[in-house]
Amino acid sequence: MNKNPITIDALTVLDAIDRRQSFAKAAEELNKATSALSYVVQKLEEQLNITLFERQGRRSVLTAAGRLVLEEGRLILQATSLLADKAKQVATGWEAKINIAIESVIDRDLFFKVLSEFLLAHPTIEIDIRESVLNGGWDALEHDDVDLAVGATGPVPLQKGFRAVPLQSIEMLPVISSAHPKAYLAKNPTAFKAELKNIRRIVTHDTAKINVARTAGLIDSQQILYVQNIGQKISAQLAGVGIGYLPRHRIEQYLKTGAFIEINLGGNNTADCFLAWKISNKGKGLKALTEILSQSGL
Repeated sequence: MNKNPITIDALTVLDAIDRRQSFAKAAEELNKATSALSYVVQKLEEQLNITLFERQGRRSVLTAAGRLVLEEGRLILQATSLLADKAKQVATGWEAKINIAIESVIDRDLFFKVLSEFLLAHPTIEIDIRESVLNGGWDALEHDDVDLAVGATGPVPLQKGFRAVPLQSIEMLPVISSAHPKAYLAKNPTAFKAELKNIRRIVTHDTAKINVARTAGLIDSQQILYVQNIGQKISAQLAGVGIGYLPRHRIEQYLKTGAFIEINLGGNNTADCFLAWKISNKGKGLKALTEILSQSGL
């Protein structure tokens, strides 16, 4: 196989000449002789059988073909620079990538605000986020699908090697849409409970794939509609399809407008949430991220 004439060194030379508009100034920047740069360009032109630069007065200007080589080549230069930075990161204990599962009920606005601060300080770390429900976060963490579970709901699985830090508990409210035909019963707990078995329940799928899945909330209803996440559940309940528990911080606006009515079932219902990761994970990026998340008030 023929050797590719377009090398990192050649692209670096083209980039410098284009930016400085001069072989001499580019040579000065790269700390090389002007003749050395001319040789690199001439050799590349010969091997590609194209003209890369043309003279316009005292300036060296890229041809259309030269511009194509440089524009695509700059992407390669950026990629190699990023690769070098990531290699240095890994060599010093900083991960190249952190996989995160965020529980469907957590305050996403606050989470992403904190994540933004982290990425400003560590811009080369790649983040991969997935949504989890109920046991799904613990399941993904146990089987190394993620490095960090944010908002994983209690209880914390024992003897799994997890480090779990409590986050703010999430207030869960049983609500019904004002458009639901049974909405008039919302403030009458006795009548509502008597009718509960005939009212459809909206349930979010537990995202656990290997460990035992579970459900939470209203259990007396005999009619069930399953959805994938809290966003879908809110939409389904707003449409009057059914009822269920939803996090207060996600539906406050609908409570204020009357689109949702809190069902009077008596007592309070909260979801205990945790920031969790494996004790065996010693990555510096994970350590820095867990510290900022644990102090965020999430």
